[in-house]
Amino acid sequence: MSSSSGLVKIIGLTEKFSFNPKEGIDNPVMVITDDADSAPPPSPRLCVLKREEGESYGFHLRAERGRHGHIIRNVVPVGVAGYSGLQDGDRLLEVNNCYVDDLPHPEVSRKIKLSGHHLCLLVFNEEAYEQAVSQGQDLRDLARAHMGKYTKPPRLCHITRHPVSGLGISFTPVEGEKGHFSVSLVTGGAAEDAGVCKGDRLVWMNGAKVSDLSPSALNRMMKKCGNHITILVIDSESEKNYLQHKMPILPSMAVPHKLPFMARKLHLVSGPDGYGFLLRLERTQSRRTHHVLHKMDRDSSAERAGMQDGDLLLEINGESAETLTHEDIVNRVKHSGQQVSLTTITSQGLEFYTQFGLSPLLFCEDTATDKVKESRGAGSEEETSSQRETDGSCKPRLCSLCKGPLGFGFNLGGVPQSPGTFVSQVAFGGSGQSTGLLVGDVVVEVNGQNVEDKYLEDVIMLVKEGGHFLSLSVMDKISYHKMKQTDSRDVTEQEEEDDNERSSL
Repeated sequence: MSSSSGLVKIIGLTEKFSFNPKEGIDNPVMVITDDADSAPPPSPRLCVLKREEGESYGFHLRAERGRHGHIIRNVVPVGVAGYSGLQDGDRLLEVNNCYVDDLPHPEVSRKIKLSGHHLCLLVFNEEAYEQAVSQGQDLRDLARAHMGKYTKPPRLCHITRHPVSGLGISFTPVEGEKGHFSVSLVTGGAAEDAGVCKGDRLVWMNGAKVSDLSPSALNRMMKKCGNHITILVIDSESEKNYLQHKMPILPSMAVPHKLPFMARKLHLVSGPDGYGFLLRLERTQSRRTHHVLHKMDRDSSAERAGMQDGDLLLEINGESAETLTHEDIVNRVKHSGQQVSLTTITSQGLEFYTQFGLSPLLFCEDTATDKVKESRGAGSEEETSSQRETDGSCKPRLCSLCKGPLGFGFNLGGVPQSPGTFVSQVAFGGSGQSTGLLVGDVVVEVNGQNVEDKYLEDVIMLVKEGGHFLSLSVMDKISYHKMKQTDSRDVTEQEEEDDNERSSL
C-alpha cells in the first residue's frame, strides 16, 4: 500500500497532498480525528401518522418512574406508528408542532387523542434524548431548530360577510404549483379583520383540503359558502418549511381567529347545596345523545363559573364525557372532592366543529385565568394565613405555577408514615409566593389529581412529572379540617323523567 493511499485511509481525504518536511507531524492534514467527535449532534426526527376511521395509531405513550420524558412503547411494527418510523423507547418532543416535553403526561395524551386522523410527532431516540438531558441541552431549542425558529403556525380564520365589501378575499392559483392558492385581500375587509394576511397560502376551506381542488371547484365552493367561511391559511415562507420537512399543515396546529364558538373549561367549587345545576342525558336535534346542563341555581357555583342552560358537557376533570354514562358522570363528580372542572360548549358550537370533522376541544377557553387575575386585583395588601383562617371559607384555592430560577419556590412536608401533604416553606420572590401559596397550606390536588390520600413521596413525584408547569389546589389548615368534618358533598341522582336520566349537582 502506498503512503498516499495509507494517508487517504487514515484521514478520509481524496484530494492530492504534498508532504512538507518543515511542518512534520504538525501538518493539520495529518491529524487523525475521532469520527465520534466530528459527528454532528443528534437531531430529532419527524413521524407522520395517518389512520383510517376506527383504526388505532398502534403505540402507547407512557411516563415511567425514574425515567425522563414521555416514552413511546408497544409500537405495532405493521401498524400506523410502525410504518411512520416510530420506535420503542423514543421520547416525544412535539405533538402537531406543539412542544410537550415539559407538559403533564395527561395533557400530552389528550393532545394526541384530539388530533383526529392525522398526527405529527417529533421524537428523539432513547440514547440521543438521555444524552441531551445529561448534557443540559435545551430540548425546546433542539425541537425548534428542526423546523426553523421563524416558522409560524397556521391560522384558522372565520370570516363573516360584510354587507358592502363581502368576504373581502379572493384566491389565485400559484403558477407552477398545482393545488396551491395565494390569498388576495380587500384592505380593511372582513377577511383581514379575521386574521388573514396578504400573500397567505390557502390550505383548507370549510373542512376540505384545497390541494385536492381545481380552481373551478374552489370558485364553486366560494359561491356556496353563504355569509360565512372558515379557512386555514399560512404565510408562504412557513409553507415552504412545512413542505420541505414533509409535514402536513393541519387545523390541529392552528391559532384560532374570530371563531364563532369556543369550548369553555369551567372550574366549580362546591357550596353548601352542591354545585347548583341539573345534569340530564338527552337526545339533541342531531339525533345524538349528550349530557346536557340545565337549571343553574341563582348565585350558585355553576352560575358564577358562567355555565349556561343547555350547554353540552364535553369533559369532566379532563376526561372525555362522550363514552361515559349518566351514572359515570355522577360518580366522577362525587369523587372529585370539593371542586370539579367541566368543559362545555353550546349545541351550535358542537355542530360548527362537527361539520368540519374537528374536535371542539382543540380550541378551549379556560375561565380560571380571568378569575385568578380578578381575585388578585381585588386588594393591594397581601392576604395572610390568619386572615384566611378567620374567613370561614371552605373553598380550595387554585394556584398555577411556572418553574423559574428558584424552581417552583416552595417545599412540601408530610407526617411520617401518614398520607397528606402540606406546604412547609415558601421562597421569597418565587413562583409559589406570587401565586399565593402560604406555609401550612394543605395540598388537595396536583395537576387535577386528588392527593389527599397519597404519601409525600408520591406527591413529590407527581410534581416532578408535571415539568415546568404546575397546578395546585390548596386550602388553609383550619378550613381544610372544617371541610373534612362536614359532609358537604351533595350529589344525588333524581327520578327519571321522560326516559331521561337527570341528577342535581
